[in-house]
Amino acid sequence: MSRVKTGLDVWVEQGFAALKGKRVGAIVNPTSVDSRFRHLADLLAKTPGVTLAALFGPEHGIRGEAQYMVAVDDARDRRTGVPVYSLYGSTFESLSPRPEWLAGLDALVFDIQDVGSRYYTYVYTMALAMKVAAKAKVPFFVLDRPNPLGGTLVEGNLVGEGYRSFVGLYPLPNRHGMTAGELARLFNAEFGLGCELTVVPCEGWRREMFWSDTGLPFISPSPNMPTPDTALVYPGMCLGEGTNVSEGRGTCRPFEQFGAPWIDSEALVARLEKERLPGVTFRPVGFTPTFDKFKGESCSGAFIHVTDRQAFQSLRTGIAIFQAVRDVGGGKFAWRADAYEFVEDVPAFDLLCGTDQVRRGFEEGWPLDRLMEGFQAQADAFQKQRSPYLLYA
Repeated sequence: MSRVKTGLDVWVEQGFAALKGKRVGAIVNPTSVDSRFRHLADLLAKTPGVTLAALFGPEHGIRGEAQYMVAVDDARDRRTGVPVYSLYGSTFESLSPRPEWLAGLDALVFDIQDVGSRYYTYVYTMALAMKVAAKAKVPFFVLDRPNPLGGTLVEGNLVGEGYRSFVGLYPLPNRHGMTAGELARLFNAEFGLGCELTVVPCEGWRREMFWSDTGLPFISPSPNMPTPDTALVYPGMCLGEGTNVSEGRGTCRPFEQFGAPWIDSEALVARLEKERLPGVTFRPVGFTPTFDKFKGESCSGAFIHVTDRQAFQSLRTGIAIFQAVRDVGGGKFAWRADAYEFVEDVPAFDLLCGTDQVRRGFEEGWPLDRLMEGFQAQADAFQKQRSPYLLYA
């Protein structure tokens, strides 16, 4: 098995030479560790010639204690004593660092594990911070990490102009096949961020690698992303956040299992098997969430078993699942109606889809292929657009 070095591991070997003599801010979370599980904040605080001046906490916080869509507070890091500024509050404006927080910094470093899906908010935290850093003339460094889903497969449509949000700030497909460093390069050039950007690439990572090929331990990047298997189904199953179906939050296997008290598991699985979805099979399952939707209620649904990860199409599978749930739900299926990720006037499901096409198609009874009409052409166009920004063979 290959042992991939992350951008942080590369910098550790270099003794953080690029930061010597600088006052540094770092955007971090629990994944910001080297191969010996030492956190970037702790390493910087102990590196001679480097002054760790500020830490910035994205969604879930720098030590990962906050649940999804829960505001993160400003604080002081208990281990380093450095002030922590929140990049996830209760308004869209709270997602960007304030210019005064960057005053006096000589460098801003981003080191967070992404999961390869456009809904995951960390890469938008990175982009918003890049934009502010550009205006403040603070150089921006991205310590790159592998994409757990590999870098070859691209799946899904691009986010339409009227559907931009913190789960789709730029026109990315649902599964983009890029690393955070590659996305930083794309954002900077294609969307005019104007940042003085340096990406520190991984060593030994190749595009065809899934997480299990890297030799790296998987550290949960957020409370409901416990394993690489979760990441694999997430580009399709995150759509559940736009419905009244439990996506398995409050269980040990979120996103791999889904359900509701009113679902007939056997009928659901039989319905899904008719779609002949590639690389996946389904098992009837029951669970009782400990929080979030249907807390304390017995739910029935299905568990997703990926049998061939090369053939598996996460978005197609997710759309098929929620169409099937709607069909067997006896009228009890519903769209999420409350505000989602700071947007009140667009349904959450449409924000996640980046279009209203899928929701309208559900309501009009379209077949699966029609629900996804045009998506492959958009994915192909993105493949060409991303090409100049790729760092790995």
